[in-house]
Parts: sequence; structure tokens; C-alpha cells
Amino acid sequence: MIKVTLKDGLVKEFEAGVSAAEVAKSLGMGLYKAATSARLNGEVVDLRTPLNKDCTLEILTFADKDGQHAFWHTGAHVMAQAIQHLFPGAHFGIGPALDNGWYYDIGGIPPITPDQFEAIEEEMRRIVKADLPVEKRYITVEEGREIFAGQSYKLELLEEYAAKGWQLSIYQQGDFIDLCAGPHLMSTGALKAVKLLSTASAYWRGDAANDSLCRIYGIAFPKKDALAAYLERIEEAKRRDHRKLGRELGLFAFRDEAPGFPFYLPKGMVLKNTLIDYWREVHKKWDYVEISTPQIMRRSLWETSGHWDHYKENMYTTVIDGEDFAIKPMNCPGSILVYELEKHSYRDLPLRYGELGLVHRHELSGALHGMFRVRCFTQDDAHILLTQDQITDEVVRIARLFDEVYSLFKLPYTIELSTMPEDHLGSEADWEVATSALANAIKSIGKEFEINEGDGAFYGPKLDFHIQDSLGRTWQCGTIQLDYQLPGRFNLEYTGADGAAHCPVMIHRVVFGSIERFIGILTEHYAGAFPTWLSPVQVMVIPIGESHHEYAQKVNEALRAAGVRSECDLRSEKMNYKIREAQLQKIPYMLVVGDKEAADGTVSVRARKEEKGGVKKLDEFISEITAEISAREN
Repeated sequence: MIKVTLKDGLVKEFEAGVSAAEVAKSLGMGLYKAATSARLNGEVVDLRTPLNKDCTLEILTFADKDGQHAFWHTGAHVMAQAIQHLFPGAHFGIGPALDNGWYYDIGGIPPITPDQFEAIEEEMRRIVKADLPVEKRYITVEEGREIFAGQSYKLELLEEYAAKGWQLSIYQQGDFIDLCAGPHLMSTGALKAVKLLSTASAYWRGDAANDSLCRIYGIAFPKKDALAAYLERIEEAKRRDHRKLGRELGLFAFRDEAPGFPFYLPKGMVLKNTLIDYWREVHKKWDYVEISTPQIMRRSLWETSGHWDHYKENMYTTVIDGEDFAIKPMNCPGSILVYELEKHSYRDLPLRYGELGLVHRHELSGALHGMFRVRCFTQDDAHILLTQDQITDEVVRIARLFDEVYSLFKLPYTIELSTMPEDHLGSEADWEVATSALANAIKSIGKEFEINEGDGAFYGPKLDFHIQDSLGRTWQCGTIQLDYQLPGRFNLEYTGADGAAHCPVMIHRVVFGSIERFIGILTEHYAGAFPTWLSPVQVMVIPIGESHHEYAQKVNEALRAAGVRSECDLRSEKMNYKIREAQLQKIPYMLVVGDKEAADGTVSVRARKEEKGGVKKLDEFISEITAEISAREN
């Protein structure tokens, strides 16, 4: 007998060799039917996995992120099987599960187009209805060569995996076999609602020298209403697309003459500067000093920092007076040079440098995506030099600053701790100390976090803050990176209480992530209807007729004198047309003025929030809107 410790701490005994599926069935048929995979001793595995010794086991369903992964991985195989039936000459590349659905790269046939989706979906539904068992089997290289004869991409992967000494496994459902490590569902029948979403082209192995394949994206759910809700969210996301709203609202633009480099338009600059003003206010409150460092610095600096060896392919370089220089992709080396300008004592620390630094990174053209992925952006950076024993308090302090900022925008968040990557600087012992310091700081304030193995920066572990927008999507924005490496590489020092020289620790951190990306996120979060304090135009004054222009201008001047971003629409258009235009521009307030308003010193308020409308004295309205702006009401 073996002891299995379940999620709630309950310990049950089973015969050795019992499968995770059988354990699920013993806990209840409802759980068994909903189960997609299991977490065995922390590792996600198939439900068919045998349990041969004492272990911890958690049964996963579609409600779990890892449970969705197994569900969608099987969906990718079902889609590939359907394509194999409809397009017998297809050559299959890879088909991984994603955070939302899956994709599969396919060659050997003309690219599949959206007008062929319905036929593929219909064949997928037939496979699902057949409820084909999904079976796993371990194979030898020789067996694999026979199974995948004629499938060049699979054969290439087979030889590569064998050369690495990996255990080779296949999954089979009916007449479809794939080289795969899993995990997968027990059968195809759980995929009650399937949908193909889009296609794109992709090079095999991501190399432009290789074949161009057709990448097909899809998704599936256990219930049809869940698919319908997801598709509605997708449509809403399209309506909120920041690239579309950016053009319509006159915020920013992109030109072919400068791919990946955003152009801020007048209203976009107002939005950007308003965010920056808020950033400066918050950082002054939390005792940061602002600096600005050069855009271009010598190669020797980037060699010392490690960026030349670890990041050069993403850097823009140039030659000045016969010497190599680089445009900065990060702000941290500049902060280090500022620190070096004078001697420091332990009494000076923590020393908090804030910098709104414009950085440039050479992103691949295929990765560019509006304001979310650009080649130059303003990073709202801070670099903090401190002593070893100040780390916990400082990380707690930063986390509270983050909480203040995200709460203002009503953006809930989760935290992820990323650990040492393969390509790292420093010893494993240093990394263990740094990682524990971050974990302990977050635990000390009662926050939870997930572990993201191997995804730390090359110089240290990090805490990533993933905010959630109004559509439930998550975005990685804030980060706190603990760095034992760069201060040592630059021989930074401070004089300790003992009178001796010591090397400080550095914390790298951003709140917004970058101004550009945060603007993109907020544009979609608010669907372009920014709160009044953020709106580029806060009030539009609309005269009913030409005879009311003088009073409208007087109202506009009074608003501007009070610090309100106000405009006056004096065009020779009908009033209703002007109102509709202001609504499309998502302006928080429209003030309609005519004879009665001019005679009474009032304004007729049309507001996005209906409870804030009505006829009001001009002074009353100004008092209310300035209070709303000052309070940064969301």
C-alpha cells in the first residue's frame, strides 16, 4: 500500500500502481468526470500516470491553469487529426498549448485559410463525438523513425530529443499519432465546444532560413456557453484594441518610416505627461530622487555590465570617433555611474534613484505590437542601492508603492517569483540568498506568489506583478529585481558602520513597466473612456447656436483658468452633431449652453456618468470637476 496526500491534507491509502484517474474516481464521479490532469509531487502529469510510492497528488480540472493546459494540448491534437483527415499531405511541426488555446504549425499543403475553418471544426466535432481514447506509449528511436516516416519535422525532433537522451513518448487517438511528452486528456470527448480562431505564417523552428509553415490557432471548452462567453470577450477586446482607439482618439500613431517607434500626438502627449506627473508625485512621496542619464555610452560600460555579452543582439550600436558605443537598452548602468560620482556611507542608504529613461531595444519586426511591444519606450525605472540587511524592508516598501499605484487604476494583481535562469551571472549560493530575500519580504506582508522557475534576469531573481484589466486579462507590469552582480562588477562601495568598505546590493524596479505599454493597457482597460483626471480633453463646451459663442468662450476660459482641460466647439455644425462627436471622443463632460444658460450663468451638463449631469451653476460645476480631478476619481 502507498499513502497519497491530497490537496486538502487528507491522506488516503491505495494499492501501488493505482492511477491518478482511479484516485480521482475514488473521490467522487463528479471530480473524475471533470478531471483533466493531475499534479504529482508538484509536477503536472497525465491522469493515466501510475502512483508507485508515497506522494502528494492534486486532481486538476479546467478551472486550474495547468488543467486547461492539458485540455488545450489535447485540442491541438484533435485539430491536427482533423487536418490529417482533410489534407492527407500535411506535414506537422509543433502544436503546443498556450495560455488561451493552442496553435499547430503545419506544412506540406497550401496555407489553410479561415474559409476552411468550418470544415475542420466539423471534423473535429466528429472526433470529439467519437470519444476516442488517448493513449500514451514510450518508444525507441527506431520505432519513431518507422512511425513518422515521411514526416520530416517530426523526424528532426525525434533525432534531436534522442541525442539529448530524452525519453521518447507518443500519444495516439484513433489514426493520429504525435511525438509528445503530454500531458493529455484521457479521451477526446471532453472537448464539447471547439473553435478555430486565426492563422499566421511561421518559420520552422523560428528560423527564416527554414520552411514557412501555416500556424493555426484554436481553442476549446468543456461547455458551449463557456466558448460563447470567450468569443464575446474576444469581440470586446477587438473593440477596445488600443491601436484602433489610439487612431480614433488622436493619441498615438505608427509610421512605416519608423517601424516600432511610436509617434505621440497632442492628446497622447497630454495623457503621457499626466501619467508622468502622477509618477513624479508618488515617487517624491516615497523618497526617490530623480536623475537623467545619457542615451549613448561606450561599449566598455556595457561589457562591464554584462549587457554586451548577454543582450547585444537586442542593442542598437554605433561608432563614434572610431570607438564602439551603444544606445542604452536599460537604465541601470547610468544609475551606477551616478552612484560612482561621490563616496557613500551606510548612513546614505538606501539611495533611491528614479529615472524616466528612454531606452531602445531591437525587437524583431514580427514581435512588434502597437504600444505593447515597441523599439523605444520610456521606462519608469528606479535603481536602489542598499545594504544587505535593508533588503526586506525595502522590498516591502516597494510592494506598498505598487499597491498604491495599481489601486488607483482599480487593477488587481498577482505576484510571480522568477528564479535563476541557465544563462546567469554569479554563484548559485548568491542566487539562493537573493531569491529567499524576495520571497521572505513578500511573505512578511501577507502577499502570496507563484514560482516561475528559471525566468529571472541574468543578474538576479525578480518579483513580477501581473495586473488584471477590466476584461480579466493579465499584463506583466511592475517588477522588483534583486541584483548582487552589477554592483560587484562595477566595484561599487560604501563605508559601513565598521569603517570598512562594503559592496552595496542593487534593486531594479519599475511600476508601469513602460509608459508606452501602460498607456496601451489603460486604453483597453477603460475602452478609451479615461477617468476625468487622465482624459486629454476633460470638458467640451458646445454652444447651441452662433449667438451663444461668446458665452461658450467665457465658460471655456473659466474652466481653463481653473486648470481644467477644456475645449470649445465653435464649428458651424448642428448641436447634436457636436454632441455625438464629443461622445465618440469619449470626453467625460459636455457643457451645452444657450440663451437660458447665458442668462442664468449656468451650464447644461451631459456626463458619461449620468448621475453627474443636469443644469448647474458654472462655479458649482467647476468646483465639482476640480475636486474630481484632484481626487483622481476612477
